[in-house]
Amino acid sequence: MTELLRVADVRRSFYGVQALTGASFSVRPGTITGLIGPNGAGKTTVFNAISGVIPAESGSITFDGTDITKARPEDISRLGLVRTFQIARGFPKLTVLETLLLHGDDQPGETLPIALFRPGVSAARERALIERAKQVAQRLKLSHVLGNLSSDLSGGQKKLLEIGRALMARPKLILLDEPVAGVNPTLTGEIADRIRELRDEGLTFLVVEHDMGLVARLCDPVIVMANGAKLAEGTFDEVAANHTVQDAYLGVRA
Repeated sequence: MTELLRVADVRRSFYGVQALTGASFSVRPGTITGLIGPNGAGKTTVFNAISGVIPAESGSITFDGTDITKARPEDISRLGLVRTFQIARGFPKLTVLETLLLHGDDQPGETLPIALFRPGVSAARERALIERAKQVAQRLKLSHVLGNLSSDLSGGQKKLLEIGRALMARPKLILLDEPVAGVNPTLTGEIADRIRELRDEGLTFLVVEHDMGLVARLCDPVIVMANGAKLAEGTFDEVAANHTVQDAYLGVRA
């Protein structure tokens, strides 16, 4: 397969303002694809459209061969497309372990029939999820804070927990929304290392990020958006040297 995700001529407006004006791009499997652009370019809106939070008004979105244009977020997640958020979301009174468990896949639940007639099913699945959560935490170097409240984590640890939350769903593609925003430089490098390791293990990423140093080190290819559509695509050096991209970021000299 040459494309894991395809966005084709996606449009979306809010109260008459066009946020997406025909966004079209694709993501190849096994890549860390950067999605950059000036404020208001449509990056967050296209993330919301892909993940089903805000459906597209027209155009199509295909993931792993399935049309997800009008699909619900939970159905998209079950297919293996999961997103993180710029501001880490969670339940402040849950521990790191409990937060990871909350996002595990294939949970049988605690319904009365299962509790009465198949209690072993829930217990076995809970043990499996706990083991998986510990493995995810170890991979992200969060094992030492598994018992801490998620609200007590540092900014960088919360970003890693966001990635861990996504990993619990066994994704094929993760949409990363500013994974190092507000993170100190030491943890920025650690987060980048974890993303590379996960890519090497077969995961695919689409990353919105404003830290151009990180994008240059981490992402290939890089897609540039402006005015709700794709403006350019290539390596970081290629798009950085593109005069149209420079004008979009810096403005045109009068």
